[in-house]
Amino acid sequence: MEHWSIHRVSRPRNLAVYGAQQDLQKAEILRRNAMLNLEPPIDSNITTWKIIQEKVVQPSPTTCIPRPRLHRLLEQSLGSCTSTVISGRAGSGKTTLAIDFAEQCGRAVAWYKVDAPESRLSLFFQYLISSIAAQRPGFGDYALNALVKIEPNVNQIPRLAELFVFELELVSGNPLLVVIEDLHLVCDSDWLVPFFRRLLPLLPSDVHVLITSRTMLPAPLWRMRSKQTLSVIDEEILSFTRDEAFRLFEHYGLNHDQANIALDHSHGRAAAISSLAATLYFAESEAFQSEPLTRPFNSGSGIV
Repeated sequence: MEHWSIHRVSRPRNLAVYGAQQDLQKAEILRRNAMLNLEPPIDSNITTWKIIQEKVVQPSPTTCIPRPRLHRLLEQSLGSCTSTVISGRAGSGKTTLAIDFAEQCGRAVAWYKVDAPESRLSLFFQYLISSIAAQRPGFGDYALNALVKIEPNVNQIPRLAELFVFELELVSGNPLLVVIEDLHLVCDSDWLVPFFRRLLPLLPSDVHVLITSRTMLPAPLWRMRSKQTLSVIDEEILSFTRDEAFRLFEHYGLNHDQANIALDHSHGRAAAISSLAATLYFAESEAFQSEPLTRPFNSGSGIV
């Protein structure tokens, strides 16, 4: 039988990654065993399951009106921070904004839609790794996948983040936007704060993480705003301005008075004001179609 040995991991460009060497060696053992078709350790707690591909596929573009104000904020964050959080209640326009920006940002996009069962570390990371590997083939194969499967404890999470960065640098590619949708569903997980607190400041310059959440992230992450690591677009910023409401209603052929009333009624929340505009449009269209023609029809100019 061929004998495998664990090679010393060379010191990467990011010095913090070097601290993960011991965990890398453990993960390398599992990786070599897999290559030799050996059984994993009995206590490795590895389960067999399949990735739901729809959760790691970028959603189709929306048909909403463009909002240049918000896109400019995201572009600024892309250039000055390693990560962005879009935070707001349901219907505030988080996902729509993320979808539109991902479509127009000019980067490869790794998308992961989080669900509550993925509060378990191994599930969350296998989905996240899969989404990135779709854009950067080979990501996770060096040692990250193996380390995730042995369920590292909370004290090892910072080193997991360092290994994550190491593999991002190891498997380079086009500039990457990593979108994590609905992170609030796993915000109570004990691994979340130590992982993202270590990961976000270390991200390579060609990788940006965009997170959507219905709730504010835990305080240790929120404080990263002051260190120019994290940019935040909250519900107040997401709300429609009066000019944006005018453009939305003009898109439907409606007037500014109607837009003003809808804006005041909806408080600028994206889903509510869009629904009001669409409802008014269809109501007026039906009313117009039901009116009898009382004047002569001129084929050259429509109704006269």
